[in-house]
This record gives sequence, C-alpha cells and structure tokens, in this order.
Amino acid sequence: MKRDKIVYWTATSLVALSGLIAGIMYFTNPMIAEEFKRLGFPDYFRVELGTAKLIGAFALILPIQANRFKEWAYAGFTIVFISAGTAHIVVDGMSAAIGPLINLLLLVISYVYFNKLAIYRAIPD
Repeated sequence: MKRDKIVYWTATSLVALSGLIAGIMYFTNPMIAEEFKRLGFPDYFRVELGTAKLIGAFALILPIQANRFKEWAYAGFTIVFISAGTAHIVVDGMSAAIGPLINLLLLVISYVYFNKLAIYRAIPD
C-alpha cells in the first residue's frame, strides 16, 4: 500500500503542478494568449480554461472528503488534455501533442491509484 500511495501522490502532484502552472501562465504570459489565437480559440476561452485548471489543480491536491469534487476534476482534466492534444495535432502535427498526452497518461495513473486507495479505505481494519 505504501508503493500505491507513492505512485498516486507522484502522478497527482505532477498533474496538479502542471495545471497550476498552466493556469497561472494563461493569465500572465502574453505568448500563451497568442498561442490560443494561433490555434483558433477566442480569448475568453483562455481565461475560462485558466480558471478551470487552477480550480482543478486544487481539487486534486487538497485533502477534501467529498470525492465527487476530485471525480469532476479528473473528468475536466481528461477533457482538457484530449482536446489540447487534438487541437495541437490538427494545427501542428502529432509531435506538438506530446505534452497533453503525457499529462493524460499521468492523470490516468493518478485516477487508477486514487480508486485503488479508495478501496483500501473502504475495507475496515
């Protein structure tokens, strides 16, 4: 079980850190705004996505008892990473989608171990 916790927290921390950094950069880096325009997205989508990434990162990392919030964060990040991968593949080719796909893989690992650890918590000692 200790190994499971290490895998879970490593994958979850990397995804949350990625979401936190991206969320901050979406508001502070003008190059990100230009990239959104280049990909064909309106500027309000950058603000909306940055806010969602910040909220999702905190939902994944904070020790909240209501797992429903974490489930929604996992669902939201899944949609974001698949959509980002698709947008980058369509505009720039497969090599540009490596980042979102790596994040998606880390998210899947985090989710699998989140559920595995939830099973451990459900079994009485």
